[in-house]
Parts: sequence; structure tokens; C-alpha cells
Amino acid sequence: MKILVFGAGVLGCNLARNFFRAGKDVTLLARGAWGESIQKNGLRIKDKFSPRMSVSRIPVTAELKAEDKYDVIFVVLRYTQLDAILDAVSAGDDLPEVLKWKDSYLSPKSFVLVLGESYTGPVTVNLAHIPHILLGGSTGSGKSVLLKLLLMQALHKGAEVYIADFKGGVDFPKVWHEKCRMCFTEENLRYTLNQLVAVLEYRKSAFKALGCPNIDAYNETTEQPLPRLIFACDEVAEMLGKTGADNERKKLLAQIENRRSTIARQGRAFGIHLILATQRPDATIIPGQIRNNMDFRVCGRADSVLSQIILDNTSAAEQIPKDARGRFITGDGTVFQGYLFDENAMFEDEGKGILP
Repeated sequence: MKILVFGAGVLGCNLARNFFRAGKDVTLLARGAWGESIQKNGLRIKDKFSPRMSVSRIPVTAELKAEDKYDVIFVVLRYTQLDAILDAVSAGDDLPEVLKWKDSYLSPKSFVLVLGESYTGPVTVNLAHIPHILLGGSTGSGKSVLLKLLLMQALHKGAEVYIADFKGGVDFPKVWHEKCRMCFTEENLRYTLNQLVAVLEYRKSAFKALGCPNIDAYNETTEQPLPRLIFACDEVAEMLGKTGADNERKKLLAQIENRRSTIARQGRAFGIHLILATQRPDATIIPGQIRNNMDFRVCGRADSVLSQIILDNTSAAEQIPKDARGRFITGDGTVFQGYLFDENAMFEDEGKGILP
């Protein structure tokens, strides 16, 4: 009997190891860096009641091909992901080209945002633990849609969102202007970032006075909880491009970069976050001090230069098809399909937040 274990999480790995130890013909579907690690080093699991590390040389595959034949496939995933995954299993194909967003996908956990589906389950990021996000991808990769997906969920969860848009509102239609604070000029952007840094300093004093280490602890202590604040920009190069700038504009841009750096370094504890996106392969657009604080990184279709800037490796150029839209890879090597949602139908009954 030929067995496939579809899902290389804790349960999937243990199930595959048990089949392997029992002498079964089992293959584990594992992708990205985790799959490569198992192929190179074997499946390494430390047993709870033993000081030894077990190593099992289980066959690994990164995809389910149409010609692959298995007698039994064990799908070890969360039940909410079965609709998308079963289509892939039955077709023996790659991830679906389109995954439509459903409101039921919104995570019940405080500030866990859902990006899309990988073969091993949902791809999520918890802003309480990983405060800043860096997105990359060439034109048409779906980067802007993914950014909006994250911002839509943040708004649903009560965050206040600030968006820098230097394209005249083309990428963010009216529905976003009604729900978010928009920045259309560099002067307006400097003012907004100054305000966010001022809020950061205020919260720093307020948290210290109550002995609270972070925004979650503060909100549990006070009767007036504070919202998380998110600053987003769909094209960082439009915000910080210095080509041809005179001395006055360079000074303004330096102030903007300084404020952004302050938020990147200190924002986590005080509930102030950055979500920055770029399609330009230019390392000077995202200085190292800021990039080093962007712990969650995602890249769509890209050349090797942009992939290296975003992920510190060339995996996006190597693993994302040139014609793919909405397909991404994370910094840890997880490939996923991002959700597609209707921005014009969102938040029909909700009001706009106000900065405290």
C-alpha cells in the first residue's frame, strides 16, 4: 500500500514517522525550507520521554503531480482549509490559481491576519508577535491585493489604518478613503508620521505609569483600550525615492525616514505597525535599519535582485512561476496562494476609526 501524508505540521510529521517505522511505503508532502531540511537531514523529532532525537529518512515530495498514484492520502490540516486543499488533492495539481476570500476565514484570534493557503494549511501572521511586514513583487504579481487583504482584516479587528498613496488614489478607491487616513503628499506624510511617533511617545509614558509592558497588557488594565495603528505604503519607492531631489526635499525625506525607522524599532510594544510594499529592486529604498526590523517578509513573482532584497535569498525568482498572480513565498520558504476579495463590498455597515 502506497501512502501519502499531506501536511508536514506536528501531527503530519508524527503520523508519517509512525508509518515509516512500521515499514509502510509512506511519502511526506513538505514544501519550502522545511521540506528541503527533511530531504537533507531526515525527519528529526525529539520524543517527549527520551533524550534522544529520532531521525527517519522518509521520502519527501514538494508537490502532488497528476501522474502520482497513492492508495491512501492522509490530509492532516485544519478543517477550515479542506475546501481549498481537497480540490488540489483530487486534481493532483498545484495550488488553486484563485482563492476567493470568505468572511469565515477571518481569524478569531486578536490580531492574527490570514494571507492565504499553502499545502500545509493557512498562512498567517500575528502582529502582536511579528509587528511589521515587508511585501515585494513585480507588477501584476498580486502584491497590492495582498496588502489590501491585510489592511481589510486589520480594520475589521478595530485597527486604525494610515495609507501613503502617491498615485492619486488609483490603487485605493473611495471605499478606502472612507475607512482610512490617506496621505497624498510628502508634507502630509511627514505630518502623519510625526503624529504616529507622538502617539508612540504618549503610549510609552502611559504604559510605564501603569507598569504595562505592551498594548495588550495596557488594554487589559484600563477601561479605555487603545487601538492598534497601522501605517501602510503600496510602493515605498514612491515615498522615499531621492533621485533628482534638491536639498530641501532631501531634508524632508530624511525626516520621513527617521520617523519610519523609529516606528520600526519601537512600535511593537505600543501597537504601532508598518506594512511596506515595493516592486523596485533597489536596496536603497529600504535601508538596512528598517529592513532588519521587518521580521515577516513575503515576495511574489520577482527577479533575483528583488527577491534577494525582500527575502535575503532568491527563492521567489526560483519558485514562483513567471506568469503567476497571487502566488507568494514567505521568508521561511512557504509557498502559498493569496486570497482574492472584493474591496468594494467590504465594511458596508461599519464606521471610520478615529485616532485617540
